[in-house]
Amino acid sequence: MKGSLAQHLVASLVCLCTLQLAQGQTDGFATRSEKGPLGSSGQSTWRYGGSYELGPEDVLAFHVRDGEEFANRQFRIDGNGYLYLPLVGRVRAAGMTVEELRTYLDGRLREYIREPEVVVEVVQFRSQPVSVFGAVNNPGVIQVEGRKTLLEVLSMAGGVRQDAADKMKITRRVDMGPLPLPGAQLDETRQFEIAEVDLSSILEARNPAANILVKPFDVITVPRARLVYVIGEVNRPGGFVIDDDERISALTALSLAQGFTKLAKPAKARILRVQPQQTSRLEIPVDLEKIVRGRGEDIPLQPDDILVVPSSSGRQVLDRITNTGLGILTGVIVWRR
Repeated sequence: MKGSLAQHLVASLVCLCTLQLAQGQTDGFATRSEKGPLGSSGQSTWRYGGSYELGPEDVLAFHVRDGEEFANRQFRIDGNGYLYLPLVGRVRAAGMTVEELRTYLDGRLREYIREPEVVVEVVQFRSQPVSVFGAVNNPGVIQVEGRKTLLEVLSMAGGVRQDAADKMKITRRVDMGPLPLPGAQLDETRQFEIAEVDLSSILEARNPAANILVKPFDVITVPRARLVYVIGEVNRPGGFVIDDDERISALTALSLAQGFTKLAKPAKARILRVQPQQTSRLEIPVDLEKIVRGRGEDIPLQPDDILVVPSSSGRQVLDRITNTGLGILTGVIVWRR
């Protein structure tokens, strides 16, 4: 996805995921704290404004002036929604926003501390909505618990498909902190930061630094690669990834498929091409025999074209596509160069 239109589309998806949290954020939804309340742990936390609604299994930390009982400790909301805190005792925290809990504790603690100046931090969320779209096996909104990396979230989405592009896009709300990736840039609205990640570099563990931790409301977009397909009587049938600016011809595609088998009838080859607003594909005759011998004009292919090389016994492969739709491409190997 490229250009401002694509950025607006992704931004809209992010907004949809966070609509219920959109109120009361003028004070900043989250500010990154590089060290958590347990200074020795080095755990990253996010300090929330008033809008986040607490629930069971959220883990909280409290900064209280002159409140040594709270120092270097974390508190988990139990399955019934209660917190058990020093001085205060049992508190029904589930259903409260962070600001409501802060205000409540500030009032209660004044019975023991003159100016408590309470700050509430969410150390671990019971769930973090992260959206994964595009060429993954189970796209959608994933409820992530705890700290997860890009690779872990992709695994939760069922993994990337064979036809995934080489790069994926990460979109993050500005108020969730910076994207620690090279080339990260603000979108036109300046509300979201966007960066690209080389997919193979994290899948193959060649660049561990790119396998960043996700944050709540991140949107991960895995575009589908630009492919041409060569199927039928060739030695290496499948889909072949082409670069964004690459032009490929029928002869080049045939070369990628390592030529004909002995059963091929190249003079009867066909290109099946997507037609705008049509469910059926345009069938274009191609005499590959003449092209290979230099007696015919090579034909440029377009992304998603299917070059079909039938057998000498007839139109079997072409008929299978006609009768079954494009299901024949399911499970086709995608070759990368």
